[in-house]
Amino acid sequence: MSNSSNNSIPRPIHFGLVTIPRLIIGCMILVGILINVANVIGRYLFLEPIIWAEEIMIYIMVWTVFIGAILVTYEGQHLKMDVFSVMLPSPFKEIINFIAVASFLLVCIYVIPNNWIVVELMFNNDQRSVVAEAPMVIPHFALLAGFSLMFVAIVVRFRAHVTGQLTGEIDLLVKDYGEEDTTATDVKS
Repeated sequence: MSNSSNNSIPRPIHFGLVTIPRLIIGCMILVGILINVANVIGRYLFLEPIIWAEEIMIYIMVWTVFIGAILVTYEGQHLKMDVFSVMLPSPFKEIINFIAVASFLLVCIYVIPNNWIVVELMFNNDQRSVVAEAPMVIPHFALLAGFSLMFVAIVVRFRAHVTGQLTGEIDLLVKDYGEEDTTATDVKS
């Protein structure tokens, strides 16, 4: 677990919002690599490229981005323009964070039903991609799944997002790295 606020989150929710997305991303990247290698071998060794490879790899990338966004949201690691807001005194910082979190939830509330309509249309019309003839509902469903689970991630860790108590794995690594540098400097002195 990446921080102390994870301890209050039930294990099944943490599993669904962190472990499963990591597993999906890992599998998708592995499949993308395998398709790419097979395409390179086919193209340069047998002079027969896999014509659908790039289209499918783009759909894999779409899935990895939106599933990865769940992890980023859960950890509160989105890119932020918070240079000044982090220096604000306590009640104002929480107000700004609340506005940001509420805005994120409103965007999700807008995107989810609208994307549901698109996914439903793609499914009902059996729309397919041009080259691979893959059902277009698959890449479009990535947006629906991603935004739905980002909404859940924000709701589950609402208080931590508003109070600014989220520290991700990268924050902990940077902190540990900084402590190692300080220790090494102290030893030399």
